[in-house]
Amino acid sequence: MLKGIIRDSIGKKATKALRRDGYLIANIYSKGMDNINAAFKSNEFIKAVRAKKALSFPVKVGDKELKVIIQEYQKDPVTMQLLHVDLRVVQDDVISKYMVPITTTGIPKGLKNKGVLVYSKKRIPVKCKGKDLPTNFELNVKDLDVGDSILVRDITPPEGVRIMESDRVSLVGVIKAK
Repeated sequence: MLKGIIRDSIGKKATKALRRDGYLIANIYSKGMDNINAAFKSNEFIKAVRAKKALSFPVKVGDKELKVIIQEYQKDPVTMQLLHVDLRVVQDDVISKYMVPITTTGIPKGLKNKGVLVYSKKRIPVKCKGKDLPTNFELNVKDLDVGDSILVRDITPPEGVRIMESDRVSLVGVIKAK
């Protein structure tokens, strides 16, 4: 479990001092809960995120243990180092909006016909309870030829999960290379 500290001061000077010591600044928030200003060791945070098996992962800040997802993050444009992350608490019995990633399996047959696989969307919005949150939507792209695509209506979400995107939106497709 990833362990962090609660930040006492949220000023610029204190933030710079924490970053100098190798900490990643984080805000943890949710419906019906006070925001928590936290900080995590940057390397430990990256290791925990890479090792996670589900979309949500546990963190411990102070004496609270929370199950969170990464809502948004900011990187330094020059060094590409993580500067700040927003974590949202996943509540099991509260319906919320989440962004679920799309993954693909297989190699499209259109690649042999001088095509290129293009992702139109990397993540799609869903509304569900925290306990019903899917890890990802896996799409099989091996039957896609040049000009074919997979739309939102081609996905069957799990029970209790509603996709908040229009049915005619393309997710992945194979286009002709120029």
